[in-house]
Amino acid sequence: MNVIAHLSDVHIDDRRSMDRTRAVMEHLDALPCDLDAVLVTGDIADHALPAEYEAARKLLTSRHPTLICPGNHDERAAFRRHLLGEEPSVAPIDQVLRAGGFVIALCDTSVPGEDYGRMEETTLAWLEDVLAGTSAPVLVGFHHPPVTLGIPYVDGIKQYGEERLAGIAARSPHLVAFLAGHAHTAAATTFAGRPLLVAPGVVSTTRLPWETADENDLVHLDHAPSLAFHVLHDDHRLTTHYRPVTMPGMPATPGPAGR
Repeated sequence: MNVIAHLSDVHIDDRRSMDRTRAVMEHLDALPCDLDAVLVTGDIADHALPAEYEAARKLLTSRHPTLICPGNHDERAAFRRHLLGEEPSVAPIDQVLRAGGFVIALCDTSVPGEDYGRMEETTLAWLEDVLAGTSAPVLVGFHHPPVTLGIPYVDGIKQYGEERLAGIAARSPHLVAFLAGHAHTAAATTFAGRPLLVAPGVVSTTRLPWETADENDLVHLDHAPSLAFHVLHDDHRLTTHYRPVTMPGMPATPGPAGR
């Protein structure tokens, strides 16, 4: 069994966002067991500023193997230089982790200057090569979900060109699941016959359309930062658990009733 922590949308820009991100990462580092991976699926900096990435680089350091991809709030060259410590480039930031009998392929779906997502041809070719190079179970992650989630303003900036990704999945029976962020809400659905698991937002939580009549009141700012734990079982089945992280000043999450 492998356990992968999955967080998203930290939007580093002020003390509040940094405190919430720090709480989540400290929670992970304090766990009594080692995780197989920590994934952070995009929107790392809120304004793509060097100082935001430099703060994120410190905050997202972990004792667990960590993989981070950009989202629509990120800028590739600054992301590479100030977060990854690489030479700046506007090429897609695609990364792979091979560990413990499974593979994670983290794809860049950001489109420079746009809020919607789309995989470039080079990313699609890279993903096909990763899948062709292993028979181990593969989890594919990215920022933008390639399906609608029933949240209009999120659905308008989803990942487009998704039929190309679906074609790759159809040729890859060892592709177990897709992991995404962007929506700022924990969600579970399917895409291309696979589970699609969306991590909740660390910085805020999206209000669902039936939770508000005010079209300008789109987010909960008082909800605890949350994350997902994905459990990859030996039979390649995936189970996902969603967890809030209590911060100072927030009421503790109530536990189960006593038996």
